[in-house]
Amino acid sequence: MYKVLAVSGYKPHELGIFNEKHEYLDYLKTAIRKKLRQLIEEYEIEWIITSGQPGVELWAAEAVISMKQEYPVKLATLAPFFEQEERWGEQTKILYEKVWSESDYTDFISKRKYEHSSQLRMKNQFIIDKSDAFLVLYDELTEGSPQYYISCAKKKQEAAGYPVIYLTPDEIDEVIREEQENSGWN
Repeated sequence: MYKVLAVSGYKPHELGIFNEKHEYLDYLKTAIRKKLRQLIEEYEIEWIITSGQPGVELWAAEAVISMKQEYPVKLATLAPFFEQEERWGEQTKILYEKVWSESDYTDFISKRKYEHSSQLRMKNQFIIDKSDAFLVLYDELTEGSPQYYISCAKKKQEAAGYPVIYLTPDEIDEVIREEQENSGWN
């Protein structure tokens, strides 16, 4: 049983997603929701933590909000610093504000605006320290921003058996196949 699951993964641009109308975004969101549902049921997860960053973190938070009627799971959004959203696009800001307002717990890890990349490293370490397991959308063959989170998670994994769980490209491909078969699109 893991009470607290941290979630992270690629940013939208790292996945080649530049707007909400991208043809595979709904599949990706479905894959995230499916993986979260599986882990909530299997490990009796009570809390999901993200930092509210664009991409996998916001999409996972959005999924948790939609599953609250179905599962007794709570959402914590722990932003790395004040006003992290100030340079984001309008659609991302809207989603972030929705996630922030509908989270069960919100806080800022650094109690000031962005000053240095060390605030992001501190965020990664803080969230890993506060969680019992880590779900990440990451492919070892495609580097990206999740690698920094993963390095913190792997240190905790080596020291304390901390589970690092991957949402794999194969799982996403499986969701795409299922969805296309269900819609009769081949």
